[in-house]
Amino acid sequence: MVKLLFYCRKAFWGVIFLTILSLVPGLSNSAIAAECKSRGDLDVQFCDENGDFLADTPTDSSKWLDPDTLVFSYTAVEDPSVYENVFKELIDHIAKKTGKQVKWYGPESYAAQVEAMRSGRLHISGFAAGATVYGVNLAGFHPRL
Repeated sequence: MVKLLFYCRKAFWGVIFLTILSLVPGLSNSAIAAECKSRGDLDVQFCDENGDFLADTPTDSSKWLDPDTLVFSYTAVEDPSVYENVFKELIDHIAKKTGKQVKWYGPESYAAQVEAMRSGRLHISGFAAGATVYGVNLAGFHPRL
């Protein structure tokens, strides 16, 4: 079982970005649409004034999210529970560095993973390469290498 976990983790690592989402709250769509001069392919709730093809962090800090509990996820796979214990050390490290509780979320599909991030229920995630564009455009996801 340990060999299988190591193999799965290693096989996905080349196409997975371990990332942290810059927490962007959901604001009213009409208010953002009126304020944004450059959006590109981003969802209407996001803006890209600096032209980096990523959602900008709101300039008003009162609109930032600061959850008491951070939720971590890895790419959607057939059996997401396989990864829950694989990332225990990383989850513990994030908790230590942030001073926040960190919980595991095992998505059963890429759509569920993107929607969890879009709705603010998922904060730190590894997306598969093909799902990254949806995370960026629909959920405000910021890939980090």
